[in-house]
Amino acid sequence: MEQRHAGRVAIITGASRGIGRDVAVRLAQEGASITVAAKSDSPHPTLPGTIYETARDIEAAGGQALPLKVDVRDEGAIADMVEQTVKQFGKLDILFNNAGAIHLSSVEHTPVKKFDLMYQVNVRASMAAAHYAIPHMRANGWGHILMFSPELHTHHSANMAPYMVTKLGMTRLALSIAEEHRADNIAANAIWPVTMIDTAAIRNNNLGDPSQCRTSEIICDAVSELFSRDPAECTGRQLTDEEILREAGVTNFDHYWVTGAPPEHPVLITGPQSVIR
Repeated sequence: MEQRHAGRVAIITGASRGIGRDVAVRLAQEGASITVAAKSDSPHPTLPGTIYETARDIEAAGGQALPLKVDVRDEGAIADMVEQTVKQFGKLDILFNNAGAIHLSSVEHTPVKKFDLMYQVNVRASMAAAHYAIPHMRANGWGHILMFSPELHTHHSANMAPYMVTKLGMTRLALSIAEEHRADNIAANAIWPVTMIDTAAIRNNNLGDPSQCRTSEIICDAVSELFSRDPAECTGRQLTDEEILREAGVTNFDHYWVTGAPPEHPVLITGPQSVIR
């Protein structure tokens, strides 16, 4: 596999399973050293994956991994995550704020404790991780910060507001960081899938039939493409996975579907501006 990220050092939160795990392995295959940050350090009865399993997968692929148990709600743990990364690998180039908490319900039926959890894991953790990462990226004169969050838009969906408030807050952070650190050659962007991605989180929350979803390969390809770009030339953007890949020349997306072909009723999550065609 092309070593397009050779010499880069990345922190990926929520990297014990799902999209975070798959992106971590992909970037490692392409030359990056990875800090695998997540809470899961031992097997879960219903959710597969631990930080150590991801680290082993990275090392089996020829990469270097630093598995760290991190509760992203803990500022001290976030600060230590960044410091341990720099101590282990000598620098920090990439931060992918992938860890997330989800509870899809109306305002009336969302317990405040659930909202607090989503705010802490989605918005506050992303802000804290960027806060501690930016000085190291500035010292390098190169950096990419990526939020796993959707575009700011006016499309309204019922039974999603508490969750979307926290996810859109991540996007707002990315746009502000981009403007604040253009002179430092630090890019900040947001990425969001056009369709549901087949992960344990989707299955456990009954958000869609896997046959209507795409695999995480599309996110891996899109994130890898984004991190290969010059930070000065790709920052302050709200991108979908398809948009990034179309810019890179991809025209056929059929192989990304779980079934290998577009389903009759795909589960779209980007609202009416979906670019599926």
